[in-house]
Amino acid sequence: MSTDVNLLGRLALHYKLLTRDQLVESLQQQEREGHRRKIGDIWVENGWMARPRFEQLLRAQREYEERQRTQAAGVPAVGAEPAPRPPTSAPAPPTRAADPGLAPLAEGPPPSLDLVIAEPAASPTATPTSPAAGSPVPPTAAGAPVAAPALTAPGATRGALAQLLALAAEQRASDLHLHAGLAVRLRIHGDFRPLPGAPVSADESRQLLAEVLTPAQRETVERHGQVDFAYTLPGVGRFRANVYRQQRGWDGVFRVIPAEPPSLSDLGLPLDLARFANFHQGLVLITGPTGSGKSSTLAALVRIVNEERRDHIITIEDPVELVHRSQRCVVNQRQVGVHTKSFSRALRAALREDPDVIVVGELRDLETISLALTAAETGHLVLATLHTQNAINTVNRLIGVFPAEQQSQIRTMVSESLRVITSQRLVLRADGRGRVAALEIMVANKAVSNLIRENKTFQLRSVLQTGGAQGMRFLDQSLDELVKTGVISREEAARHAEDPKRFSGRAATSGSASLNVAATAAAASPMAPTPRPA
Repeated sequence: MSTDVNLLGRLALHYKLLTRDQLVESLQQQEREGHRRKIGDIWVENGWMARPRFEQLLRAQREYEERQRTQAAGVPAVGAEPAPRPPTSAPAPPTRAADPGLAPLAEGPPPSLDLVIAEPAASPTATPTSPAAGSPVPPTAAGAPVAAPALTAPGATRGALAQLLALAAEQRASDLHLHAGLAVRLRIHGDFRPLPGAPVSADESRQLLAEVLTPAQRETVERHGQVDFAYTLPGVGRFRANVYRQQRGWDGVFRVIPAEPPSLSDLGLPLDLARFANFHQGLVLITGPTGSGKSSTLAALVRIVNEERRDHIITIEDPVELVHRSQRCVVNQRQVGVHTKSFSRALRAALREDPDVIVVGELRDLETISLALTAAETGHLVLATLHTQNAINTVNRLIGVFPAEQQSQIRTMVSESLRVITSQRLVLRADGRGRVAALEIMVANKAVSNLIRENKTFQLRSVLQTGGAQGMRFLDQSLDELVKTGVISREEAARHAEDPKRFSGRAATSGSASLNVAATAAAASPMAPTPRPA
């Protein structure tokens, strides 16, 4: 290991920009490649460190080396004093200290470094106060104001976006919205809440977003108008991001991703869903509209496979969201645009990479669906998500995407490969303490397979109604049970139901005799945490 790489790695560890495992893995990767690439390029490509952070780390290395040289010569170190900051509209928050548990570098790192994200100056996010009354209100109460970190003036916005992302994570928001010309907004339990403060100007928005964009990503936004990527903020968490241009300037939307893959109990989902991770081949689909928790449910199933089986798991995502560390299984996660050009190309390659389980972040087009069906037919377990409204629409979508002359063959493939379809919604709880999942589940038994093969999908509804013993249920049945147990209101159930009239008056509780009450009780538990949206 060279002296420069050794120092750079020690600084990265000191400032918690890398873990020791990541540093060792990157050095081994560099060794395997014959030192053809710089260590920093490996860190950035693997998504462990954003390019601006690496550039700061290089500056830290140069300052540190200069300090050592000047101290050895007995003269004051150049750059030992903090760099002057432009004037801001609010005092700069204090900088978080480095981990005292790490062995310090000789003489310590230069005090002028600003690598670690600054914390908010106080802790208003823990118990935000209402501007009108000035009294504390619960951070998750409907319509509650959330205190925002003060944004610095244009030209001095470094670290402000990191503070906003930290605030979003603390408030258990699902998304943070940064729009040019508008105030910053958080989405909490489905509600869109603006933060107090002046609107963000076009210049401020662009400068804030520049904190997390690499030069290549900035070029992509300039050339194509948008870019998708994942961003890790040390000590805070991981975010799925989309930055795009619109008429007022640059906008960004950041989805908060948990640090660890959730379990079914973490999401408040029925534990009997774990059986869907026991298949060794076939197609398991998690469906629903945007923001319904599909990615979280998919990650929970992958976690079960990873903990209980000895298999090779390959995930194909855009971008990589929840990071699965290999446990009993070997897990390889590939990102579209970084590690492969497209879902279809990665799926085609995966068939030659000896996988047991293939996880597809989204079935987007004909080629991807076709390859997923082929993989399921050839003895692989394929877990995937799809944007559809219910189980029957999902079957029709899988078949209808193909040309008419191929649909007879595809119906046969789907009937033989499909194992289960889960369609879900996140519904606001009656007590206002978050949301709970309502599920529609269709298990591909012989009756379901025959109806798909014979192009009689309109009859699948009757099979769902009578399949309670096998864990099947309609979305409306699940909503009905949540209403009966007092978890959600009738009005909220009607908003999400396929038949809203079912929830008008006393008739709302009829017609659910076939519901598998034991299976839905876990999902209806009033203590169940709120699933994070997909």
